[in-house]
Amino acid sequence: MTLPSEILIARLRNELKACSGYIRSAPDLSGPDGLEFPLSIDIELNQVPAHYLDGRRCGVRYTHRFRLVIDEEYPFKKPMVTWLTPIFHPNIMMPEDGGHMCTRLLEDWSFNSTIISFIKGVETLVTTPNPSNPFGTDSCTAAAEYYNKGARCLPPMVNVPPPRVVRSR
Repeated sequence: MTLPSEILIARLRNELKACSGYIRSAPDLSGPDGLEFPLSIDIELNQVPAHYLDGRRCGVRYTHRFRLVIDEEYPFKKPMVTWLTPIFHPNIMMPEDGGHMCTRLLEDWSFNSTIISFIKGVETLVTTPNPSNPFGTDSCTAAAEYYNKGARCLPPMVNVPPPRVVRSR
């Protein structure tokens, strides 16, 4: 199911305007021509504390980035989300692991969901992780253990996978 293109563009314009303070890069929706999907929108969260691993040490970052990829079935279909900055979180994979995010905001995505409500929800998720429902990666499982112990223990050793080489044919 898709919206008529002029309605979809109008909705995206309104939604991107509402979250303009978070947008690092977004497609130009001002032209009269149709859009090419998928649309890629880079979001930046500032002044949001979250842990990350720096070697064997656990530090705190206050700036984070993730990418939303929206296809032509938006808003009936949820956006794809990829986390782009280092993070040590039970519900958000490190970029090296794929950068996927586990949140009810995506699981319960509906026509009434908006980009700004998603961003606000991600801010909340970053600052208040859910260690009872981690992803199955080593880093997410280790982060869940870390948060279940009250984040007062030393961070566990996590093997960061080497970067993947993707070749186009």
